[in-house]
Amino acid sequence: MGELSNCPKCNTLFVKTQFRTVCDACFKEEELAYETVYKFLRKRENRKALLHEVVEDTGVAEELILKFIRNGRIQLSNFPNLGYPCEKCGKVIREDRLCSSCKIDINQQLHQMDEEKRIIERNKPAKVQSTYYSQSTKK
Repeated sequence: MGELSNCPKCNTLFVKTQFRTVCDACFKEEELAYETVYKFLRKRENRKALLHEVVEDTGVAEELILKFIRNGRIQLSNFPNLGYPCEKCGKVIREDRLCSSCKIDINQQLHQMDEEKRIIERNKPAKVQSTYYSQSTKK
């Protein structure tokens, strides 16, 4: 079941679900924008358009087009020059959330952290167990 939320675009109250993150009125506007973008991209001469060209020619905001791509509504396999920015460095990519160089960088950082943990564990002094004896006062 959805939760009650304010629309991020127009601030009206609506029931937010997994599939709808905006109110009904804004959702209809998004659908019209999607139709505009899709009609533009369906034309043979526009299939090789870059993202900024699609934005300029359709008048649809770049963030909305990126939302369509991330939600899988626009399949990048059909449009060879379209892409979206890497979430770390901003380089244009066509799959996942990070480019290959950012993935490699993150994996190297994780490996380095693991190595540092191993070195710290290895260099910790061994716990010395002490035994205490008490002397009896009774003789």
